[in-house]
Amino acid sequence: MIRRVRFFIFLKDVFWLALTTFGGPHAHLAHFQRIMVDKRKYIDDHELMELNSLCQILPGPSSTQTLTAIGYRVGGPTLAYLTLLVWILPSVTIMTAAGVLLSSIQEKNLSIEFTRFIQPMAVGFVSYAAYTISLKTVYSKTGAVLMVGAAIASYFFQTPYVFPIILLVAGGITALKYRNQPKREKDKVKINWSNFILWASVLIVAAIIGRLTGLLPIRLFENFYRNGSLIFGGGQVLIPMMYTEFVEFKKYLTSDEFLSGYAFVQSLPGPVFGFSAFIGALSMREYGLLGEVLGGFLCAIAIFLPGTFLIFFVIRFWDALKKYRGVRASLEGITAASAGLVASAAIILFQPLDNTPMNFGFTIGTFCLLAFTKIPSPFIILIGLGLGFIFKV
Repeated sequence: MIRRVRFFIFLKDVFWLALTTFGGPHAHLAHFQRIMVDKRKYIDDHELMELNSLCQILPGPSSTQTLTAIGYRVGGPTLAYLTLLVWILPSVTIMTAAGVLLSSIQEKNLSIEFTRFIQPMAVGFVSYAAYTISLKTVYSKTGAVLMVGAAIASYFFQTPYVFPIILLVAGGITALKYRNQPKREKDKVKINWSNFILWASVLIVAAIIGRLTGLLPIRLFENFYRNGSLIFGGGQVLIPMMYTEFVEFKKYLTSDEFLSGYAFVQSLPGPVFGFSAFIGALSMREYGLLGEVLGGFLCAIAIFLPGTFLIFFVIRFWDALKKYRGVRASLEGITAASAGLVASAAIILFQPLDNTPMNFGFTIGTFCLLAFTKIPSPFIILIGLGLGFIFKV
């Protein structure tokens, strides 16, 4: 009974976090510390930072993985899965509804001109994300070179397959600097492969079934599961990959739809990866309302699952693995390259927009509001939507 009560209280805290944590993974960490450490004392500060460091190394949504890992420490796999579900449900539900609503507006030939200010504002959000990530992750000449190199490579080779290559190469380069890391006494690493096998099996089976059947829902699941397995650095790094694959490569969405959805997700609490539900809903619009709802939730599940499987896999031997200097050193390259991918995304996302003073002004203005004021992101988005309604033509 005590365990059940503790589970209920923990999940209630998670749900409150899902409704109140704005600002992306770095801001999420501060909220986790306030609720999970200071208020409830589920873990201590040291454990929180250790778990967050682990999640920075793994692909997937880092703040979601950190919260899921806390659930794992508190109550094992069952509570961890429930934590994931409660954490993502509000964002995924709202973004699925947003995709359905946008599709309905377009079917009725209604104008979405009111979103025209939101699109350049979304580029401002991505630009600010690149700026803040670079400040926090690039602290050496090697990191700066890798960031610039990643930005150039991802700009000129805009395919979904270049991103993991960039991240792996960057991590490999800084892993060679392992001697700069302090030595620690090593323990034997004992690995339980069950969750890794589960992760790989779903990846392979989804790819095979999608290839054989050609069914769009299966292919979407595979696409998002694959991306969820390869994205390092949180939701901001998700944007260039999603844009390249689903707008430029497969053309499931238009650039305007993508930017409108991305701007909207910035106004919501919870994980930025909830944006996948918006893309999934619009990608399935030809199947009607039920198809759109299915697409939203299917794509969200697909992109969150890999990170969950991998955190369950690694957390069991993390204490031994983190003592290896090469593992710690590789993080510098991965995070620096991630910053470069986001910087490149800002340029790529702006290109489809008209080169007008208005678009430049809203992009730069949004960046400045984020950088030099404390106006919350939701209010900035609401201002953009309000101006769009007032001045729509």
